[in-house]
Amino acid sequence: MARADFRFSYPKRVRYSEIDAQAVVFNARFLDYLDIAMTEYYRAVGISDPAGVEGLAQFHVARTALDYKASIRLEEEVDLCVRLVRVGTSSLTFAFEFHGKGAEDLRAAGETVQVHVGVLRGRPCPVPADFVARFEAYEGRSLRA
Repeated sequence: MARADFRFSYPKRVRYSEIDAQAVVFNARFLDYLDIAMTEYYRAVGISDPAGVEGLAQFHVARTALDYKASIRLEEEVDLCVRLVRVGTSSLTFAFEFHGKGAEDLRAAGETVQVHVGVLRGRPCPVPADFVARFEAYEGRSLRA
């Protein structure tokens, strides 16, 4: 995707504790960055607690695929970009990209899938329509598969 395909981005500066001996962001930290980006994306959409919808269900990460494109270095600023691309019956599929600050400078890209799971039964359950409506309003398009 092009950087412009993402309505949402969140700026992040690399801290010393996030780098490895080669002074680049340690590979596992990219998932930390994704977690930050997802939290801020949900907040931008107007959902303050993505872990629990009305206390009856939660979203669990079912899958994440990540492709590393170029290193990110100490003190560098990156834009963490996220968009919801598809809503299934019980799942949300997000695309994400990390770019050098304010540029079409791809450092990493991937996809993550979250499944809506009922707390009482521990089984997938439908994503609530009002929840989907918030994402569709934010993204400005239909997201149902």
